[in-house]
Amino acid sequence: MGKDELLNNPILGIFFKTIDISVNRDSKISAFKAFKKAGENLEKGMSLVIFPEGKIDDHYPPKLGDFKNGPFRLAIDKNIPLVPVSITDVWKINWDDGAKYGSKPGICDIYVHKPINTSVLADVDTDHFKEKVFKLIDSKLV
Repeated sequence: MGKDELLNNPILGIFFKTIDISVNRDSKISAFKAFKKAGENLEKGMSLVIFPEGKIDDHYPPKLGDFKNGPFRLAIDKNIPLVPVSITDVWKINWDDGAKYGSKPGICDIYVHKPINTSVLADVDTDHFKEKVFKLIDSKLV
């Protein structure tokens, strides 16, 4: 899933037009349609990558932003494991679009956590689940 503005990017646009689920973050209808499409793709056995903050923070260096409920409700509703991933230092290589702070080649550190089983969770557990994943991802950020 990605913001629909990326459809206009000359390079990323090709990727986003073919396999991405675009979402207009200012439209609740767009968000609903995107999560419906995401659920359909999950039922087909496809994987899904969601940045649960739903935006890139303007603060430099970045801080992990509050998570939205959607990805966690989706994992619970579809009874699929969630694999948290901490991307620790990519902001040092390329901040947002690179215009303000530049970009450079380099290596970023990615920590893939153990999958979390959602089969024992219900919708009422969404907030606790979201907080657990937030703490887990944040624990690896430097």
